[in-house]
Amino acid sequence: MAIALLVGLAAIQLGIAAYAANQAGTGARAAARAASLDDPAPGGPRLDPVAAGTAAVSGWLKPRVAPAGGGGDAVAYTVTLTIPSVIPGIDDFGTTTRTSTMPKLHAHP
Repeated sequence: MAIALLVGLAAIQLGIAAYAANQAGTGARAAARAASLDDPAPGGPRLDPVAAGTAAVSGWLKPRVAPAGGGGDAVAYTVTLTIPSVIPGIDDFGTTTRTSTMPKLHAHP
């Protein structure tokens, strides 16, 4: 019985780790997309890449969004998440990090 419970928890933990990695990728793409619009319409709002990346990730994962370079005609953002644990006694499953690069787009020529 205890082994079955441990196997079940391990399967759930693997799913949570995969979900965290997927969410990090989603956040990185959202942040890079927001940063790629470097020329907003006159008087229009400038998008905040960190806010966009944070909003794209499930709030309970507490993402850390940061620029990752780029330069020239591209921008890059990285999102890092701590992988939550569901296994009692094991609190550290590390982090997952994803980076996304997008070409700079000009909203108005």
